[in-house]
Amino acid sequence: MKSTVKRKDYRGTSTKEEEMLKHVFESLQEALLLISREGTIRSVNRAFTELTGFSKEEAKERSLRLICPSEDHIQSLYSILCSREGIKEGLKMDMELLKKNGETFYGEVSVSSIKKDGGPPTGFVMEIRDVSERKREKERYAEMEEICKHIFDDGLFGFFKADPKGHLFNVNRVLANMLGFDSPDNLLKESISINELFVEEEDREKALTLLEREGVIKGFEVQLFRKNRTKTWVLLNIRAIKEKDRNLLYYEGIVEDINYKKNLERQFIQAQKMEAIGTLAGGIAHDFNNLLMGIQGYASLMLYSMEHSSPNYEKLKNIEALVESGANLTKQLLGFARGGKYQVLPTDINDVVDKTAIMFGRTKKDIRIHKRFEKNLFTAEVDRGQIEQVLINLFQNAWQAMPGGGELYLETKNVVLDETYVKPYSVKPGRYVKISVTDTGVGMDEKTKNRIFEPFFTTKEMGRGSGLGLASVYGIVKNHHGMINVYSEKGHGTTFNIYFPASAKEVQKEDMDHEVILKGTGSILIVDDEETILEVTKELLNLLGYRVITAKGGREALEVYREKKDEIDLVIVDMIMPDMDGGEVFEFMRMINPDVKAILSSGYSLNGHASSILEKGCKAFIQKPFNLDELAKKVKEVLNTP
Repeated sequence: MKSTVKRKDYRGTSTKEEEMLKHVFESLQEALLLISREGTIRSVNRAFTELTGFSKEEAKERSLRLICPSEDHIQSLYSILCSREGIKEGLKMDMELLKKNGETFYGEVSVSSIKKDGGPPTGFVMEIRDVSERKREKERYAEMEEICKHIFDDGLFGFFKADPKGHLFNVNRVLANMLGFDSPDNLLKESISINELFVEEEDREKALTLLEREGVIKGFEVQLFRKNRTKTWVLLNIRAIKEKDRNLLYYEGIVEDINYKKNLERQFIQAQKMEAIGTLAGGIAHDFNNLLMGIQGYASLMLYSMEHSSPNYEKLKNIEALVESGANLTKQLLGFARGGKYQVLPTDINDVVDKTAIMFGRTKKDIRIHKRFEKNLFTAEVDRGQIEQVLINLFQNAWQAMPGGGELYLETKNVVLDETYVKPYSVKPGRYVKISVTDTGVGMDEKTKNRIFEPFFTTKEMGRGSGLGLASVYGIVKNHHGMINVYSEKGHGTTFNIYFPASAKEVQKEDMDHEVILKGTGSILIVDDEETILEVTKELLNLLGYRVITAKGGREALEVYREKKDEIDLVIVDMIMPDMDGGEVFEFMRMINPDVKAILSSGYSLNGHASSILEKGCKAFIQKPFNLDELAKKVKEVLNTP
């Protein structure tokens, strides 16, 4: 007789219920595993095979090590699975899992116990969710959080938050360091209000007005006080954070250090100012030299025909000495005005600095001179005499800054300067010869330091200096396409750094031999727009034996030269004239006669324009004021030139 009782499986589940459970097990989208108490996989569903690539047959009766590469995770799982209590409230953990093809993924693993009648667990159900994307998103978020933290703590800008009264309650390390504090905590301990940091009351009031009216400040350049009350330039961007009802919550802002930018601006403005003053100084020197030329010329004429025993002879010699002093003064002005170089040669700067220092040291026994010269120093193309003048001026200044004696440190060095460094000085980047002159004197304050290169500015007592020393230093350096800067603090000495462009040429020695010849013959055309200079130069040349023709200006000179070119042996032409300058006159004369011999004359020294005229074939240059001997030598030198 057949039994009417439904057959149960070993768990007491009917066949129909078992089929239903199997269907649910297979249809769920989550990957499921049935696991024995010993940790062996009994069965898996379709979602598991799709997720891992393992078939049901490949997974069945296998250890969990099949999908779990981490031995630590396996041991943790087994210790729980094999315990008598099993899993009371379910186990959930993230772990790295393995696919059949060797790829890994992050799975969220949940494990629950299967129990019968409240007894010990007979097995376990493991559910796996692929959370790789969530894991990656979490890692990306953590990475971005780390980046933001790095930007906040160690970026280029200072960040802060301040309460409605302006008191700082959150700052980053950059801002703390910018304001002279070791850490944000040390800054916040001071309970500083942003309002207290403004150097200028006017800037503070303007900032508060903008925030109240517009709720934001953009690109506001101000000076703030640092911890030690020194000042720093910053760029402020601040906004007010408010609630929906418009109540102010706090301020937040970004602070940028712009000291470097302000220094560049100051250097650029200083360079422009010096350029403008230099142009003015050059014009004054030119006109002054023309006046001195007249005085010198007539003094030379009178002395030429006067006996040494004459009561007026010494007076005229004194006049000549005063003219020479005036000419030296204008040389300094022209040096500042970038007035030019006289004889430029590839030069060993070490040799110039060393010999000048030795000469200076002989007269200043209270100064101890220390030298550190770089071996194989780059060559520089300079006028040695002018560089000696630069060094003597700097040495003299150093000596005056050390009234009780002191140390003078001289250093030369090869350097390579980039575009950023040279930009404020309007010179080209590249190789430079650096000269440093450092003293242990009284130093300078910022106000004095900003004016030291201006002509006629001096810190000496009235009558003890012309104020042209450092002005001429500046001009000479600039005229050599170099640059000069100064570092100084009150009570801490001064350092001047000079940079001259390096040259690939080999060092040459100056030719100091000059033949002195007074008399000569031939016809000379003098071209100048100043009547006095025409007259005095004509008389000087007549004394020397030359026949002289004069022309007042360039156009008249060309008419004369066209008519008498065959009888004119030499032309002395002024460089600066109103109708036509000396360069143009020479060019037209060369068209008339390619072999024309000419001397360029000017109250300016040998500047860039004059040099270009000489390069085109003009034979020589003579600077006003010149005396009889100087004129004689120059004329004879050119006439004897093939």
